[in-house]
Amino acid sequence: MRHRDSILVADDDTIQRQTMAVWLKQDGYTVDTADSGEEAIRMAGEREYAVFLVDLKMPPGKNGIDTMREIHKMHPNAAVVIVTAYATIDTAVRAIKEGAQDYMVKPCNPHEISLVVQRLIKLRNLERENVLLRKKLTHQFTFHDIVSKNATMHEIFELVRNVATLRSTVLIQGESGTGKEMIARAIHHASDRKTKPFVAVACSALAEGLLESELFGHERGSFTGAVGRKKGKFEIADGGTVLLDEIGDISPKLQLDLLRVLEERRFFRVGGNDEVEVDVRVIAASNQNLHERVRAGRFRDDLFYRLNVVTIELPALRERPEDIPLLARHFVDTISVELGKEVKDIQDGAIRLLMLQDWPGNVRELRNAVERAMIVARAPVLSEDDFSFLGHEAEAGTGWCPPGSMTLREMEQSMIEATLLRTEGNIKESAARLGIDRSTLYEKIKRYGIERP
Repeated sequence: MRHRDSILVADDDTIQRQTMAVWLKQDGYTVDTADSGEEAIRMAGEREYAVFLVDLKMPPGKNGIDTMREIHKMHPNAAVVIVTAYATIDTAVRAIKEGAQDYMVKPCNPHEISLVVQRLIKLRNLERENVLLRKKLTHQFTFHDIVSKNATMHEIFELVRNVATLRSTVLIQGESGTGKEMIARAIHHASDRKTKPFVAVACSALAEGLLESELFGHERGSFTGAVGRKKGKFEIADGGTVLLDEIGDISPKLQLDLLRVLEERRFFRVGGNDEVEVDVRVIAASNQNLHERVRAGRFRDDLFYRLNVVTIELPALRERPEDIPLLARHFVDTISVELGKEVKDIQDGAIRLLMLQDWPGNVRELRNAVERAMIVARAPVLSEDDFSFLGHEAEAGTGWCPPGSMTLREMEQSMIEATLLRTEGNIKESAARLGIDRSTLYEKIKRYGIERP
């Protein structure tokens, strides 16, 4: 039977090298040979081999371990077998620790070599099949780059399909990191506006005056530094979609301006006298409960009802734990390309560790954790050790149970401290988790003399 797999035999002993090559060719493999470690490294840089058989001692140049290290730099997943006439337990252990897939002792026999090579090639093919199956499975559960097998999420996908062709305003609510912008982009790309701009505006990132100019543009001389006319996001997105992210943080004046834009589809630039008319679909997103803000008098009810034509509530990651393995492996595939690092999977033990986490930052936090693990990982498969940092963070944020002797004030202070610790001092996220405004949280931090992490 003919094989398409190529084998490289590296050995300074001519007879040994040629004998192994003959045996492997008889098994149907394509075989190249190298008489030194340097020659093997050069050849590995020119083509890909299914298996490398490398002699441990090849004086006077690089030995087998050094040669293997260089090969793994070019091909992290390469199957390397160290071959030696000097068999000791120490050298065997060292070879395996350094990344060898197997260890053979001279004199080798044809049957032994055939079995080792067959096993390694079979293992490599199984790994490739697993990668292909995982990609196929991920594709099956992917909707416009959003990965999920959760039933609630699939109901949301169906709702997105239904509302995409409409002009109706959509309100997306969910905790920080649940994927609100990705859902907004999915709506845009599933609509007939997909060839027009999608423009996202982070409403909480800008002060009122700057946000007004960002949304509606300004005329030359309308304020200090306005050296010319500038188009706002609504003009830029004409014919397309505008995402107003964290809309719950905008001022009462901007709420009124937005209401007019939603109702009339026209506005004035800052400092301008001419009305600008646009055809824009508006999608709003918030990690706060806007209905509660309306009841508290912090958000206009008429704007809320204008935004709340179609509402999408995104579940937190802790409510869809079945997605954690799928998302983690999806992130491995995408981040490995971004980092240029050949990490291909996550061990089951590491997956179990990820599923034990609370993930207050949701999908975004999970992605950051996978990326952090991949940066420090030395092996092509992520292990529990690569996620060791999660153990400390999880311990710091474990469940809190106050003793019965605590006063209400002490309980409130402890709850705020625990929440700030969980969010690493993020005021916006802490306020959202505590269900209070940021101004209220700042006031309580000052009142109780709490130090932020």
